[in-house]
Amino acid sequence: MERKVDNTDKREYTIKIIPHQGSSVHSIHLPIKWIKYAVGSLLAVVLLLAGAFSYSVYSSYSLRNEASQIEKLKEANTQQQEQLLELSKKANSLQSEVDQLEQIEKEVRQLTGVEEEAGNNSQESNSEVKHNGQGGPVKNLDIQDVSLALSDVEKRVADRKNSLTRLRDALREKQQIIEMQESISASTPSIWPTSGDVSSPYGLRWGGSDFHPGMDIANDVGTPIVATADGVVTTAGYNSGGYGNMVDIDHGNGYTTRYGHMSSVVVSAGQTVKRGQIIGYMGSTGFSTGPHLHYEIRVHGELVNPAGYMR
Repeated sequence: MERKVDNTDKREYTIKIIPHQGSSVHSIHLPIKWIKYAVGSLLAVVLLLAGAFSYSVYSSYSLRNEASQIEKLKEANTQQQEQLLELSKKANSLQSEVDQLEQIEKEVRQLTGVEEEAGNNSQESNSEVKHNGQGGPVKNLDIQDVSLALSDVEKRVADRKNSLTRLRDALREKQQIIEMQESISASTPSIWPTSGDVSSPYGLRWGGSDFHPGMDIANDVGTPIVATADGVVTTAGYNSGGYGNMVDIDHGNGYTTRYGHMSSVVVSAGQTVKRGQIIGYMGSTGFSTGPHLHYEIRVHGELVNPAGYMR
């Protein structure tokens, strides 16, 4: 039968305690395995303590770091709230300015008589509000609130821009119409060419034996004669057909006027004249029985009664 080999370490360490003054010596026998257990336990304790210390240091650092991060986040949040409040104030200020623009546009439309298109009426401005009741839940500002407010302002600004553009176009069109009317009015004979008495009206005269193509206005020799509308002189000088010293003016838009029997002419052909500008002086040249002005008006070449164009 085979014998088992015992490999257990049987070594021992002896600790002797030698007291002073010759007392008995004490011996303590420690098996090697006890010493190994003790050293292992000591190492384990040391490792545990080291781990606990490291964890404590890490935790302390992490807490301080988290506290610092929280403080920074608080500061950033405070700054963000301040920025949001400032941005909100600017948005509110822009809303007020848009309200003022709407009111100004409304007043301009009232002054010019240009009405806003149907379905595009602007909101009433704050200056028109007669009641001021307010309420609602209190809510802290956030990015979405400010974003919505700015989006609303942006839309209202776009609406005002479109509305003002249409108003500008309408005013330009109205101005062009006014300028055209003024131009037509300025080039339309509408005043007396001279002062005096109507000695022979337009139409039949002398018992129906003669047709008078104009109007005779009698006064003293030298009475000023003026252009009855803006235009360009086409003829200025003596006419041998009975008109004597004569001036013809083309006023545009189909209107022409003729002035005859003048004592003298003070304009020349090609000259631009204005309504009321002196073009000559009354006389009795040509076929005439006394000092007077023969005045004619043609519209697109057709004679018309000057009485309808004199005020």
